[in-house]
Amino acid sequence: MSAVITPTPPHDADLAKSVLKLLGAYRLLIPALLLTLFLLGGDTHLVGSVFPQLLFSTTLAYLCSAALLSNLVPHLKAPQATALPLVLDGVALCLIIVASGGVESGLALLALVPLGGLALLTTFRISLLAAALGALLLLLQQGLLFFLGIADSAAAIAQTGYYGATYFLVAGSGAALGRRLRETQALVEQRDLDVANLAELSEYIVQHLRESLLVVDADDHIRLLNTSARHLLDATAQPGDLLAQVSPALAGLLVRWRAQDERTDTPVPATLTGVDGLQELGVHFAPLGRQRPSPVLIFLEDLSQLAVRAQQSKLAALGRLSASIAHEIRNPVGAMSHAAQLLAESSALTAEDQRLTQIMITHGRRVSQIVTSVLQLSRREPVIPQRLILGDWLTQFVDEFTVTLECAADKLRVIGPTAPIEIHVDPNHLRQLVWNLAENAVQLTHGAAAPVELCFGRLPGGGRPYLEIADRGPGVSSVDAERLFEPFFSRRTGGTGLGLFIARELAGCNGASLRYEPRAGGGSLFRVIFADPQHWKA
Repeated sequence: MSAVITPTPPHDADLAKSVLKLLGAYRLLIPALLLTLFLLGGDTHLVGSVFPQLLFSTTLAYLCSAALLSNLVPHLKAPQATALPLVLDGVALCLIIVASGGVESGLALLALVPLGGLALLTTFRISLLAAALGALLLLLQQGLLFFLGIADSAAAIAQTGYYGATYFLVAGSGAALGRRLRETQALVEQRDLDVANLAELSEYIVQHLRESLLVVDADDHIRLLNTSARHLLDATAQPGDLLAQVSPALAGLLVRWRAQDERTDTPVPATLTGVDGLQELGVHFAPLGRQRPSPVLIFLEDLSQLAVRAQQSKLAALGRLSASIAHEIRNPVGAMSHAAQLLAESSALTAEDQRLTQIMITHGRRVSQIVTSVLQLSRREPVIPQRLILGDWLTQFVDEFTVTLECAADKLRVIGPTAPIEIHVDPNHLRQLVWNLAENAVQLTHGAAAPVELCFGRLPGGGRPYLEIADRGPGVSSVDAERLFEPFFSRRTGGTGLGLFIARELAGCNGASLRYEPRAGGGSLFRVIFADPQHWKA
């Protein structure tokens, strides 16, 4: 009826704790129940009929000791936590069985629960040893009662044999079951560890993917968001946030995609602008599951990087070809322009000949200007960025611009915060870029009262510095806006069509972007968004 179990391995701690807790409850229940039966039985004594006083004292002591152990066991080490209750069970149950008249009372069955429960925690050998000790104690008890003339030897020995066999059966079964439980628990814990490792690995892979992705549930709450997507949408975004709070534009695209996807079940291409205003993002949606609405996996693709790489590859080939053509054209055009100038100085020319000669000179200069621009584009100097205070630089630029073009000082107006805004850019590239934009704006608003405004500051989302060149000119039609930055596309008569193209290329070389949008109230607005000053390269 008692045994000493070996210390349980670490992975058996939960099983041992659960079993010991159940045995502790059983240890409190049995003496309380026996004590109740004893007190309710009166003179008949339902239990403890042979030695009533012994039963009363034993059950009362057993109950008090069990209550004490229930508070003491959680603070003991494994050997003491199991040995003390086993000794208590063995002594108490032996005395209770003797006080009730031996095995014929049927109380020997009370030992099955502690024996079976503790067999779950021990090896097969120790379980059989405990069963053998329990059977031996029963034989000794019956021998004592036979010697005192209380028990019938033949019937008692037969019942003792039955109980002993039952002890061995319960102990063996409990040990086998305990071993299977421990193996199963170890396997489950190993699988849990594998799953946890896989989850951690998956989380690491997702967070360090160069591709940007996020998962949104059916209620439009973000469930997964990797680092790349967080940088594109909102640096403070966290799983659990509502998508509309993180990116209203993306939430609107998701609503439109869900509406179209339910009708057509075809991909819906979409684009939006990143939080810093630089990246143009391609958005791809993929449903997770068949229910509607379903969780959605959203991929964000930085189209600006793809466009830059494609444009660089195209320009590299185009630049080499253009430089060769421009070099071959430059000398003949120069010779024709020089000959036209000499011809114009002749006094024998008629007025009509003078007009034709002037046309030759004008268009010769235009061709020379185009050739110069193409050569400048193909032979661009390397970028040498410097730290500039944007407001101070703009003030110097306006002074130089108005003096060089001999326009009124109030034709350009600088608007911006008083706090210094620092940018990281090549000053020569910045001068050429802003000069092209400002010159176009001044020429398109010739005679207009409203000045060209140079507004600068920081974007509210990502905090990037920006510069806007805004005018009140005729604006750009939606058709022309799509071709505005293409080479040789011009809205002005006599223009080369390279100014805006070169301006965008210069912006890209310095990690900035140049965008156009219609100005509220009429006119055009060109916005230069500079590279993030918090991520300068050394």
